[in-house]
Amino acid sequence: MSTTADQPPIDTAAPALVTAAPAPSSDADRFMRRLLRLPEGQTSTADQARSAFQKSLFISTCRCLLMYIVFPFVLPAVGIARGVGPYVGLVIGVLAMVSIVYSIRRFWRANHSKRWHYTIFGTAIIGFLIYLAVKDLSTILS
Repeated sequence: MSTTADQPPIDTAAPALVTAAPAPSSDADRFMRRLLRLPEGQTSTADQARSAFQKSLFISTCRCLLMYIVFPFVLPAVGIARGVGPYVGLVIGVLAMVSIVYSIRRFWRANHSKRWHYTIFGTAIIGFLIYLAVKDLSTILS
């Protein structure tokens, strides 16, 4: 019959977090890390990247709902908020662009397997938001 005194002690300490990012596998990876100004040796988790993605997607969704449903149809039907769409759209658009860049940085910091996919997706959305910002600015300035 064995007792616990006969068994070696079990290490119950939590595993240490990885603090160094894996080396980028290509010149394109290294270029993106420099472009995004990611510090060497700092990483992020996939959950943090996913959380940043969800926040940026939420902000973009709110912008679309406001700009394409609330401002053109709901508020004018009630008789308020005429002409505020471009101002609010510009502010929310800039907030959405900042949020997308933040989430792209998180994907890269986490060395997420889908970082290139999201970078392309986020860049396309930023391009569309820039187009809308120019359109909003032209409406405001005219």
